[in-house]
Amino acid sequence: MRIRLLGYLVFIFVFSHASIAVAQQKLLTIDDIYDPVKKVNFSGTVPGIRWLKDGKHYLLTNEASRTDVPRLQKVDAVSGVATAFFDNAKMQAALRGVGLKEQDAKELANRSTYEFSHNDTAVLLNSNNDLFYYSLGSDKAIRVTSNAEEEVGETFSPDDHLLGYVRGNNIYVYDLAAQQERKLTTDGAPKILNGRLDWVYQEELYGRGNFEAYWWSPDSTKLAYLRFDENPVHEFTVVDHIPYHQTLEVTAYPKAGDPSPIVQLGVVDAAGGATRWVDTQKYQPKDFLIVRVTWTPDGKQVVYQAQNREQTFLDLNSANSQDGKSNTILSESSRPWVDVLDNPTWLVDGSFLWLSERSGWQHIYHYAADGKLIKQVTDGKWEADSIDGVDQDKGLVYFSGSEHSHIAPNSYRVKFDGTGFTRLTASEGSHKLIFNAAMNFFIDNWSDVNTPTQTRLYDIDGKLVRVINENKAEALKQYKLGTAELLQVKTRDGFPMEAMMIRPPDFDASKKYPVLEFTYSGPHAPQVKNAWAGNAYMWHQMMAQKGYIIWICDNRTASGKGAESAWPVYKNMGPLELRDLEDGLTWLKSQPYVDGDRIGLWGWSYGGFMTSYALTHSQSFKMGIAGGTLADQRDYDTIYTERYMQTPQHNPEGYRNSSPRFSAKDLHGKLLLIHGAIDDNVHVQNTIQFAYELQKAGKQFQLMLYPKSRHGVTDPLLVKHMRQMMTDYILQNL
Repeated sequence: MRIRLLGYLVFIFVFSHASIAVAQQKLLTIDDIYDPVKKVNFSGTVPGIRWLKDGKHYLLTNEASRTDVPRLQKVDAVSGVATAFFDNAKMQAALRGVGLKEQDAKELANRSTYEFSHNDTAVLLNSNNDLFYYSLGSDKAIRVTSNAEEEVGETFSPDDHLLGYVRGNNIYVYDLAAQQERKLTTDGAPKILNGRLDWVYQEELYGRGNFEAYWWSPDSTKLAYLRFDENPVHEFTVVDHIPYHQTLEVTAYPKAGDPSPIVQLGVVDAAGGATRWVDTQKYQPKDFLIVRVTWTPDGKQVVYQAQNREQTFLDLNSANSQDGKSNTILSESSRPWVDVLDNPTWLVDGSFLWLSERSGWQHIYHYAADGKLIKQVTDGKWEADSIDGVDQDKGLVYFSGSEHSHIAPNSYRVKFDGTGFTRLTASEGSHKLIFNAAMNFFIDNWSDVNTPTQTRLYDIDGKLVRVINENKAEALKQYKLGTAELLQVKTRDGFPMEAMMIRPPDFDASKKYPVLEFTYSGPHAPQVKNAWAGNAYMWHQMMAQKGYIIWICDNRTASGKGAESAWPVYKNMGPLELRDLEDGLTWLKSQPYVDGDRIGLWGWSYGGFMTSYALTHSQSFKMGIAGGTLADQRDYDTIYTERYMQTPQHNPEGYRNSSPRFSAKDLHGKLLLIHGAIDDNVHVQNTIQFAYELQKAGKQFQLMLYPKSRHGVTDPLLVKHMRQMMTDYILQNL
């Protein structure tokens, strides 16, 4: 009987493993990854979560496809008990009552995100260029605006009694009690922007898609705002060729070396009246950036960060909100550049926490209100990436950093005096923590290179309370995937570069394999991460299935290993990045299973520039695919380019040497250029200029433009076309 049972168990073991092997034999296709209808959900579902103000509940956003639960739910964090956050039907009816069409009202009542009031009891809605206010659970909504002009940058005042927004490049406030609008500025015009960010400030300083250039005082009585004079700035025209009558999009776009917008900082009362301008006379208007603005907690001082256009210094200034008199709290300077990090984190005693890269590594510093350094809180050859929360009663700061791993952010806490340093996140991989207001719980979104994001609730000491979403992503188990290996490779001078290799699933060490390398290479922008990378990772897995070794290796200036690793790129983009990439290839070619004559490179944006630069300055690559290429450094904007390159007037040789278009005659290998036809960031002009030089030099190449696509191709049908084209090009040329 025991023998028969053992035989039965062996049969079960063999059969179950055979079933798993069959299940894991599927090969990836473009349809699996990118087809709008047929694609497989490899990443699973990551819940959209943010804490509510009570610190006990969080707001959960459910997938639109789910009909069994409300779109937004209020969830008890510890128990997991969920209830509808508001009555969608009531909101829908209330919006119909102020003139919205049925379909518009339904769409607004079932959104995944809203502009919430600070107490989470009301929302501000922007629909068809008009604003609507709705108090959750009520029967009536308020139509705030009713005109043909666009409103942007809508916000609630801190006390939730007023609304702010920008129309016609002027700032308005709306008094909810009186249901009355007030116009706070009057000189707004096409080239005069009050309270609204221009293109370059939005893209390079305050965040893409963020229009707000005004900031409420803590007591809701005043607004600080930026005024931009765009008159000196050259315009750039982007053309949409798809309509019969072309659509022209004209934007003030300051290219490197050209005039930038003239910026001023003003303060205006929410009740109306004249603007009081902050005294910035110590700076020259043509050589002046205002890169951050905030208020002191008492609302008496406007705090702003000022830089010169080449960003070699940064001043943290405060200005009296009544008379505009300004003084400098502290200054940062550097031989290359000073990055903008964040506003001060204010403490109850008037002191503040400050992030700085002055040592070559980003760390936390504790300053007195007058700018006197109290203590450097963190230190070491690693980065304190962001301050995520402060427990003032216990004197603790919670932050994300790279102390444990340069390729996977973890979370830590430390006392203001630098003692009590503790790592909160125990598991390997990347962690993103969201703390509640009471600082007694946090939600951790975790992933690693092989595992899609999982969500868990912990107490403040890192003890697991509840698994919110394990996100098993069962679809992954059906496919035959290569192993992703994380490793380090040293440059010729000993710098340890982080790298990732994906070998073909049926890897045979006795064979030789071609290599497809992906790069970005831009300053402080690592691509090797112990984190889930979604569809981009799955496409690389598909290429591994087709017999390619996938190789990603972060050159030192892109590594994220402190500002000191990025500074060497100063004034000369391209040569050092290429040298490091080639050092990575030297190691790779030394492996007996690598075919050193069949190495391809691809990248987008800075990675497109790097691919174009590599194929015109090296013979290491048989093939390259360059997307969204910056072919001439002069073509890009002032704030980004001049940070790393100075102005063209100060560094003409560096600009020319760092621009692939001027080395087109030296192209080596097959090249495919891809660009979005209405790219408003890295203009298609770059690729056209590069193509022209390649043609004049007699160099053959291929080119693909994607109409109605900007700096990234996002239309699902075009994305599928692009990835299929890239796949075919690699198979044919590598």
